[in-house]
Amino acid sequence: MKASLIMKTTIRIDNIKFYAYHGVMEQEQIVGNQFSVSVTLEADVLEATLTDELSQTISYADVCNVIKIEMAIPSKLLEHVTGRIYRQLKISFPQITRLDVSVYKYNPPGCGETERAGVTLSDW
Repeated sequence: MKASLIMKTTIRIDNIKFYAYHGVMEQEQIVGNQFSVSVTLEADVLEATLTDELSQTISYADVCNVIKIEMAIPSKLLEHVTGRIYRQLKISFPQITRLDVSVYKYNPPGCGETERAGVTLSDW
């Protein structure tokens, strides 16, 4: 039985932790730092609500794999790595209608007692 309504679902994956080598300073590129990534995406996954089939939705494991691959590529700027993740998610999952990607660096240099600094790209 197929419903006639359109259902948009928001899928969130919060605070995926990484150790990576992003930063402008040479020391950051050598020593690395702790990062986290959070994504929120919207897609029509009505079929998954009816069939209970993974093939009818966007697998968060697959989303995490895309993020993991992009986080492994060093960037000077958080804007750059965030943009790569955003673009690759849109390419990998064309059923995404809205996307929000945030990348955070913990204990950023030059900020004193700051937990984290981050960049968000969003089409919301």
